[in-house]
Amino acid sequence: MLERITAFLVASGPWAILLVSFIDSAGIPLTVGLDVLVILLSTKQPEMAWLWATLASVGSSVGSLVLYVIARKTGQRLMKAEAPEELRPRFRRWFDRYGLVTLFIPALVPIPMPMKFFVVCSGAFRVPVHHFLFTILLARAIRYSGEAYLGVQMGEHSQGFLMAHRWDMALFAVILGASLYLLLRVSERWRSAR
Repeated sequence: MLERITAFLVASGPWAILLVSFIDSAGIPLTVGLDVLVILLSTKQPEMAWLWATLASVGSSVGSLVLYVIARKTGQRLMKAEAPEELRPRFRRWFDRYGLVTLFIPALVPIPMPMKFFVVCSGAFRVPVHHFLFTILLARAIRYSGEAYLGVQMGEHSQGFLMAHRWDMALFAVILGASLYLLLRVSERWRSAR
């Protein structure tokens, strides 16, 4: 099935990957993984790998921005309905401090993480749009460029490589999150000491 979808996307041109990445990040679940498509398209057309990575990054960022805007308009009601009242102020402080780090990690690492939840929180808590967009675009550009590079270098074996190393990527996400958290804590202490 993925081969047929890949063939359709290659035949449809670059706009298809832009549309798929937009729909996937706007909150509409797709059965086809965008990560797999970027790798497969880069394997089939190595000379276009940079374009697949760029379009996936832009489409995903714009789709996330749409979800962010929706959450910005309706997110407070959603948070009131979902989060217990006594936890809201605490969760708000936590997200103000570390929200974009928790958004960056799932946007960067291609393992299932609750990214859409953090996109919605970013909108509901009114994170500045330029901070939000920069975080998403940077993480997605790194992620999809890496996958396109993997597709070009390893060809048909790249999917097997990702499956074989999924726990390594999960460990990397945990280490990256802990490192960023510690860096933020050290930075906070340094600022408060000054």
